[in-house]
Amino acid sequence: MASAHATSPLIQCTNFHTNKPLWMSSPSYTHLLTHPSLFPLLQTCKSMRELHQIHAQILTSGFSHNPYALSSILEFTAISPSGSLDYALQIFNSIDSPTVFYWNTMIRAFSTAHSPLNSIEFFIRMMEQGVVPNKFTFPFVIKSFSFLLALLLGKAIHGLALKMGVDSDAYVNSSLIRFYSNCGSIDDALLVFDRRSKRNAVCWSAMIAGYAQANLFKEALLLFNEFQMERLEPNEAILVSVLSACAHLGALEQGRWVHVCIERNKVLLSVNLGTSLINMYSRCGYIDGAVIVFDQMPQRNVLTWTSLIMGLAVNGLCNRALVLFEEMLDVGLRPDSITFIGVLTACSHGGLVNEAQHQFDRMMREFRIVPKIEHYGCMVDVLGRAGFLQEANDLIENMPIEPDTILWGALLNACIVHKNVVLGEKVGRYLIDLDSQNDANYILLANIYAYVRRWGDALEVRKLMKKRGVRKCPGCSVIEVNGVIHEFFMSDKSDHRALELKPMLDEMVQRIRAAGYVPNTSQVLLDIDEEEKEQALCYHSEKLAIAYGLIHVDPKVPIRVVKNLRACVDCHTATKLISMVFGRQIIVRDRLRFHHFKGGECSCMEYW
Repeated sequence: MASAHATSPLIQCTNFHTNKPLWMSSPSYTHLLTHPSLFPLLQTCKSMRELHQIHAQILTSGFSHNPYALSSILEFTAISPSGSLDYALQIFNSIDSPTVFYWNTMIRAFSTAHSPLNSIEFFIRMMEQGVVPNKFTFPFVIKSFSFLLALLLGKAIHGLALKMGVDSDAYVNSSLIRFYSNCGSIDDALLVFDRRSKRNAVCWSAMIAGYAQANLFKEALLLFNEFQMERLEPNEAILVSVLSACAHLGALEQGRWVHVCIERNKVLLSVNLGTSLINMYSRCGYIDGAVIVFDQMPQRNVLTWTSLIMGLAVNGLCNRALVLFEEMLDVGLRPDSITFIGVLTACSHGGLVNEAQHQFDRMMREFRIVPKIEHYGCMVDVLGRAGFLQEANDLIENMPIEPDTILWGALLNACIVHKNVVLGEKVGRYLIDLDSQNDANYILLANIYAYVRRWGDALEVRKLMKKRGVRKCPGCSVIEVNGVIHEFFMSDKSDHRALELKPMLDEMVQRIRAAGYVPNTSQVLLDIDEEEKEQALCYHSEKLAIAYGLIHVDPKVPIRVVKNLRACVDCHTATKLISMVFGRQIIVRDRLRFHHFKGGECSCMEYW
């Protein structure tokens, strides 16, 4: 490669604030701008075919070394969706002494093309050749380390950014926040965020997204509240992250407020934003809101349709989900593999075994989609829920890909529902050997033994679990009241709200007993007397959250509860009766689906 002196000094410099070469004031640049055809052609180029023709004209016109022409061609080929990275490499390698602008273009191109190693290699080459990186270099280098989850190397780049004094730039900051969040180092991300005195929407967006990505959804909403106090205009990325947090927490009130914020600020309802709203309303159990947003969207893609299909399915509206799927096909959209997960989920929750088999075959035959582990999981769930346990077992053993613990877990759940102790014990033991650190495997097997009162075997499973250091995931239920999220954990003696809740819990039990409630203690895994078992059932997290809702939620508004585990049989029965004797609508989202309770009935029709 030629020395730096082989090119005009104008080409060696870059405007630090605009990332545009300073040669734009040179005579050759002005000459090109006044050329009757080349400049307009470069501006309107839309394909590599056109680019080849323009490039040929540039070469024959004597502008082959013109900095503006080289920059424009390199940018189009490297960054444009219609470009060619291989062609960009040829252009780059033809430049005698690439400036920081050219290096940045290639580093950005490889980073955007998900080729992080190539991006980092170019950064190293750039440093070796003595070209000083600027604030436009670092975001894409950091992004590449983020793809690789290379925490230590990324920290070294952070140190270099500090040394060069570019760490205060908003885009460098936001890139660092995303990098640390992706690497699971949320504390480092927060440290970068807190050190910045003046934050723009980009930095706020990165930190809110970081919290959401780390499953710290309450923290994401709290940070969004702080953002609002700064009176900054929310961008689409922030709104999408906040809606995702609302969806996970079932925070309908806050999700509705975001929707009002979108409408009040006249934010364009893009496909991404509209789909996020549909997902939020669906996961908060307000499916009518999801349908309204869907109908209002000016444009929809496959993901939009899929989100509503899945929303209808998990809310128990299985036939509507299948009708919507056919409407999607009628408008000419081609379903993807995720769409069929929604379709098969609808079949599973509706007990539609034949329809599920038809759609599974159709996916392969008509749409040429190769089934993934998730599709086989749906089919195992369909068969298992319907009581076809041996067929589900045969499907797992004969499928062309290696089954995972989720498939065996679905079969084990079905064994519990249908009281098949022989197969359940076999599957449970196999699952524990396969994944010895998953608490759910031990609990499910112990549940099977508890059903048939084999307390010695249930105790043996608990001892094995303790010996291996596996801790049971505590039951947790979340309820939103007046925009505030409240969490309840099963039998949490330290909860300061216990005194407030006890009178309501006692009233709940008294009134549902009068309506015919008989506690189902079959899933209490301890070999204790019935009275103690019934007392333990009273303090399941779901009942605590419902009691809190009965005290604090307006009687005209549904009580909405989100659980981290599958609803137990006793809580399901009790909640049906609570909805009847208190005259309240109660919506519970467990790990698998929604249960809409009203007047002593549940939307699942006992099929769950």
